[in-house]
Amino acid sequence: MRFMGIVLSLSLGLQVAHAEAVKQTKGDFEDKFRQLEEHLPTPNVYRTGSGAPGHAYWQQEVDYKVKVALNEKERTITGSEHVVYQNNSPDTLSYLWLQLDQNRFSKHSDAYTTMEMGREASKKLSYSTMRFLARTEFEDWGFQLTKVKSGGKDVRYTINDTMMRIDLDKPLKPGEKFEFDIDWWFNIPEGKAMGARGGYEPYKRDGNDIFFIAQWFPRLAAYTDLAGWEHKQFLGTGEFTLEFGDYDVEITVPADHIVGSTGVLQNPKDVLTADQRKRLEEAKTAERPVFIVTHEEALENEKEGTDQTKTWHFKAENVRDFAFASSRKFVWDALGVKMPDSGRTVMAMSLYPDEAMPLWDKYSTHSIAHTLDTYSRYSFEYPYPVAWSVNGPIGGGMEYPMITSNGPRPVIEKKDNGEEVRTYTKRAKYGLISVIIHEIGHIYFPMVVNSDERNWAWMDEGLNSFLQSQAEREWEVEYPSRYGRAKEAIPYMVSPDQTPIMTQSDSIIGYGPNAYTKPAVALNILRETVMGRELFDFAFKEYAQRWKFKRPYPADFFRTMEDASGKDLDWFFRGWFYTTDHVDIAVTGLTHAQINTGDPEVENQFKREEDLEAQRYIAEMRNKADGMPRRVDRFPELLDFYNENDDFIVTKAQKDAYAGMLKGLEDWQKELLKFGHELYFIDFENIGGLVMPLVLDVEFEDGSHEEVRVAAEIWRSDAKHATKVLVRDKKIKSVTLDPYNEIADAEKANNVWPPKPHVSRVELYKRRAEQRNLMKEYLETQEAEEAKGDEAEDSEPQ
Repeated sequence: MRFMGIVLSLSLGLQVAHAEAVKQTKGDFEDKFRQLEEHLPTPNVYRTGSGAPGHAYWQQEVDYKVKVALNEKERTITGSEHVVYQNNSPDTLSYLWLQLDQNRFSKHSDAYTTMEMGREASKKLSYSTMRFLARTEFEDWGFQLTKVKSGGKDVRYTINDTMMRIDLDKPLKPGEKFEFDIDWWFNIPEGKAMGARGGYEPYKRDGNDIFFIAQWFPRLAAYTDLAGWEHKQFLGTGEFTLEFGDYDVEITVPADHIVGSTGVLQNPKDVLTADQRKRLEEAKTAERPVFIVTHEEALENEKEGTDQTKTWHFKAENVRDFAFASSRKFVWDALGVKMPDSGRTVMAMSLYPDEAMPLWDKYSTHSIAHTLDTYSRYSFEYPYPVAWSVNGPIGGGMEYPMITSNGPRPVIEKKDNGEEVRTYTKRAKYGLISVIIHEIGHIYFPMVVNSDERNWAWMDEGLNSFLQSQAEREWEVEYPSRYGRAKEAIPYMVSPDQTPIMTQSDSIIGYGPNAYTKPAVALNILRETVMGRELFDFAFKEYAQRWKFKRPYPADFFRTMEDASGKDLDWFFRGWFYTTDHVDIAVTGLTHAQINTGDPEVENQFKREEDLEAQRYIAEMRNKADGMPRRVDRFPELLDFYNENDDFIVTKAQKDAYAGMLKGLEDWQKELLKFGHELYFIDFENIGGLVMPLVLDVEFEDGSHEEVRVAAEIWRSDAKHATKVLVRDKKIKSVTLDPYNEIADAEKANNVWPPKPHVSRVELYKRRAEQRNLMKEYLETQEAEEAKGDEAEDSEPQ
């Protein structure tokens, strides 16, 4: 991109210019290749025009020391934290903002009060929705603050829904620190019932829970060079962006619980048995996952609870958040994964209950290891010492530094004889592998490349879904990837109910296809079709390397991809990310041409054949077939010169004109007149609005094929119509656009010249009466009630 120093007005990090954009006031020309400068912030000492951090780039740092206790019976969390806030910005701060994400579940929150129910909710309401409403109305789920002090003195603060402002008695200057303490507690929500990103999941057998505790403590909001305080309210969809720092966390749980957490365990001798420590050491160099807590041990462990507690102590360096999981139900397996560049060993580990077997013990830890391998090659080496996958209490998946919560489990059924049968579907198998790849991948994006999820969901979900598709391709051939094929984005892109990718997270229509599928497909198309793998991989890795442990914004990604590849991609980012256009390019015609030699001996014959074809008419054809008598057949004397010669005889005047033309030509021009190749002019129409490269399969009459690729710039002078000329030495039989389904073209029927019929299958069915027989239903009900009464009488003692 080229930037002319336009001054932009930025608000809340939206990066949209309020300056008036270039306007086209004459004609209807639409410039799809206009540069993006009116949409992007002006480069400065913090963020450069190349997309790299500037020489004066800064970000804040926040360190936490936390003590937390899990009350299993009451299902509450109680904690105290000591916070050290380092002001690395050039600004003097008079207040600090903290995130209180747990307040989202309060009945007074913006998330709850603005929850849109839909027009039909008053007539039809799901059990799960009603459960959520009931729990929210009659239980207090928000933070209960019991102390906010600094240096032993009370700190003035104001709570605004999910945000908390601490007012400083003394302004915090650049380079200074501010330390304070907060004590708090809250009721832990049931994850699936409350739609939470953490919480607990109850299990009927033995009455145990699995806890995954996330977004659980007051955390400093981000303060950035582009937007100042990033303090949008947490409405449930837009996630968060936080500051990096070091964590020292002590977690007190029932003594028989197993805990997985962000960070490295500091006191293994206090909380693990000698056998568990030995197995954990063996797992570091094992070729396959090793059980630290076996299936049998977990089953035995969950039978009885305890009133005793243990404290697990973890430390984590340079992370932006902290989460942990705890339960006595956990099976625990682990595998050491050696990083190829540094030789470091990262521990890939999984926690799951008996109910998750046989699926989890087979695939979970292998999926972690596979993710660490593939993502580290496409971006940067995994920087942390551990990576956890936990079968947690939420329906899908969620990520935090070094630890993730993931969903699918097997189906457990019991036969009549009480025997238990466990199976899993193909969807559950690949769903588990994919969600673990996705959530572990999030530790790279956005837990290390620290993008702003609350504003730009695609920067973590889309980029990560793209890398997920690459990892899935490396798992097995024909992996059923949701994000790896262009066709997956088409239903959303043609829908009238959508928003551009560059939409703030909470305002997106169609969150899944918008934040995940469409940007992932866009990046696959960039890699495979627009840029090529070599250029794309280099540029993408450059972006990841530039911005690891830093905070990129959309412009930084767009600019880096151009800067590192040498490709002008503004047209692509504008079309795919800033509009709701879709891809529908039609092949509308093909003209076969040859060079006009000017030689009357050659050209007159061509015109003769052309004229004969033009004169073809059904009436004359039938007259000839019927042997219609003609007058000149009876009177031959009526025939003359014009009957013996057509309009295309070669005359001396034409020959002289041709000779004169040749005298005026240079030798190279005369050679072009003899150019005997075929010329084909292929016409295209852009129906969907999104300009894209043309990928063609050209079939010749001799049965051979040729792949032709034309850059998107063919549309630069006319975004609606384009003509491509092909010069070949043999005749073309057909042309097919997008033969490999790589550009997300929505309509395949108009992609072939000459057109071909669409192949389908017709299913036959019988018409059935739709009318309801209420009388029959009533009589059947009565008979059923009478039968129940008879059974009850027979069962009474005589």
